[in-house]
Amino acid sequence: MELREIGVVARLQIQRTSLKVGEKPNRVYDISPLVSVQRLRVSGAGAVAIQPGGQPALDVHHLGHPNSQHAAWNGVSIGFTPHYVRMRERYGAHLTDGCAGENVLIETGGLVRLDDLQAGVLIQCAAGDLWLRSIRMARPCLEFSRYALREPRADRDSDAIKDALQFLDGGLRGFYVTPASEAIISVGDRVYLLARVPETV
Repeated sequence: MELREIGVVARLQIQRTSLKVGEKPNRVYDISPLVSVQRLRVSGAGAVAIQPGGQPALDVHHLGHPNSQHAAWNGVSIGFTPHYVRMRERYGAHLTDGCAGENVLIETGGLVRLDDLQAGVLIQCAAGDLWLRSIRMARPCLEFSRYALREPRADRDSDAIKDALQFLDGGLRGFYVTPASEAIISVGDRVYLLARVPETV
């Protein structure tokens, strides 16, 4: 098994509630439900924020959330800092790190595509390695595209929205992953790509 270190965990967060607010077709994108934490417990069920002196808080994609948006493959999500650099270059400074809502933001040296992740991702946590598998792209939605454009009422069929949906696709918006076990991730944990899928976990 070959590993290549690509960076470190730069930010951890949950979505307390959905970032899409309102009724279709007039929903808007609101980042206020995002909560940044230093540690995050992840499993196949989703992500749970570990807050000092407080009760654990479930991400809205966790199976146990009362309004869960868990769809079997989207319990945990990851993103990469260079993707935000690219988005800010095109749309502006309001696209701050983490605003796309991923649970784990990884600081690395360049853009990351789905092909780079296909063999899996490994995070070295304090209590042991965490494998992330079954990786798929998080497709950009209408509401996030409107947010990027700063046009909250832009029509779905407008050229600007079509262009944004295409630009934000291909993994720029982030990825959904499935943890192979339960683990606690901390800011600063090291992250590796796998050259091939390991035979055992």
